[in-house]
This record gives sequence, C-alpha cells and structure tokens, in this order.
Amino acid sequence: MSSETGAVPGPDGGLRCPWGLSTEDYVTYHDEEWGRPVHGDDALYERLCLEAFQSGLSWITILRRREGFRAAFADFKIASVAEFTDKDRERLLADPGIIRNRAKVDATLANARVLADWPEGELDSLIWSFAPDPATRGIPRTLADVPAITDESTALSKALKKRGIRFVGPTTAYALMQACGLVDDHLADCVAREAS
Repeated sequence: MSSETGAVPGPDGGLRCPWGLSTEDYVTYHDEEWGRPVHGDDALYERLCLEAFQSGLSWITILRRREGFRAAFADFKIASVAEFTDKDRERLLADPGIIRNRAKVDATLANARVLADWPEGELDSLIWSFAPDPATRGIPRTLADVPAITDESTALSKALKKRGIRFVGPTTAYALMQACGLVDDHLADCVAREAS
C-alpha cells in the first residue's frame, strides 16, 4: 500500500484510513476503538502490554488474540498480575492463546510489579501528561503524514523507562499514544475522525 494513500471507501461507502479496511476485525477496531481516549491504570496497562507484544508483529495478530491475552493475564488487572508466580510464568509461556515471547511475558509481569507500587491514577496521569496540544499538530491527509515516533513519544518512553517500565521504546510509546487517543492520527477524510 502506498504511503501516499489517503482515506479510501469502506464497505458502507464511508472513507476510512486504508489500514482499517484490510480485515473485518480492523474495521471494527478502527471505527470504534483506535484513537478514542482511554483512561484508567488497568486499561492503559493493558494497552501498554499489548503494544509491547505487537512489537515486530502485525497488530492484527494481537487483536485476534486479545481475549486470549485477557484470559491469560487476569484481564490486565495490575494488582492481580503483580501477584503472578513462576508457575504462572510457565503457564503463560505454554499458552497458545497469546504470543509466547519470553522477553515480552517477563516485561508484562515485571511492569505489573512496578505499577502495583504506584498510587492509583499515576500511570494514567503520567501517560496523558505527554499528550501534545492538538492545535500544534497537523491533520494527516495520507499515511505518509503519520509519524512512527514523535518528540512526545520519545519523552514518554524515557519517562516510563526511568520509572522502571520495560519494553516501551519510542515507537511502542507512539503506537500507545495513537491507540489510546493521546493523538488523533485518523486521516483528514476518515469517518472515524469525525466521530472522535
């Protein structure tokens, strides 16, 4: 797909970001979730974990296994995952419903242990403190206008790493910002931009 591609018609005729039309799963995710504000420590922990698991893979791989991830990781409740034992770790590494990458599983468990010590709302406040002012950002017209990293995502990555959070580089941080509505990277003519 050309990076110069703008919004394209979907099955209902409405214009959408091209990536959001490649599968039915993507249409729903694109239209109803991606770019919508997400708040709450557990909800943001889930997105942080899923974006880390996505690193090096297609997002559809993660999206189609999301329920498996939720079942495996106690619905991404920070307090619950922080209590996982070595036995839980071995269970996760044998679970075909998730991505069984040792480094990513270990980071998910370690991050929960770190976050369990944070005051309630601190993860939400920290992440959202890096949301750029929408007035300072142009509205992307084509896929080429959508960055992979920004100064804000680099700063967010550094801030999270400084606080002990693992597996969150600037690209992962930017994907998190896009998915959780800190930035709106729906293309200018996309129907989801009008709805967000």
